[in-house]
Amino acid sequence: MAPERVRDLPGNGEELLREVVRKGERRERARREGRHGLGYGLGLFGLIGWSVAVPTLLGIALGVWIDRRYPSPYSWTLMLMLAGIVVGCLNAWFWLRREGGLDDPPRRDPARRVAARRDPTRRDPPPGGPS
Repeated sequence: MAPERVRDLPGNGEELLREVVRKGERRERARREGRHGLGYGLGLFGLIGWSVAVPTLLGIALGVWIDRRYPSPYSWTLMLMLAGIVVGCLNAWFWLRREGGLDDPPRRDPARRVAARRDPTRRDPPPGGPS
C-alpha cells in the first residue's frame, strides 16, 4: 500500500503498514534461509498424498471398466492399480525433489577447501595406494 493512502485508512494506518512490511521482511528472510512454516509442510504433505492417490484411483477406475467391458483371465484392475501407484510415487518423488531443493547442487565452501589443502597435519595416502 502506498504511504499516501495510509492516511485514508480508518484507525492507525501507519501501524498496518508497519505490520505488512514486517511480515513481508519475515517471509523474505525465511525464503532466503530456507525455513518453512507449518502451513508449507502441511501443503507439501497434501500435495504428495494427492499426487499418489489420483493416479492410483484413475488406474483402478480404468481397470474396473476394462474388466467389465472385456473379461479376461487377468485382472486389469490390479495391474492398472499397481501402475497408478508407480506413476504416483514417481510423481511424488519429482515434487519432493523440486520443492525440497534437492535439484540444487550441494554448496561447497571454497574457504574450507583451501584450508584443508594447507593443513600441515593432514596426511594423504601415498600415491600408489596401500601395498
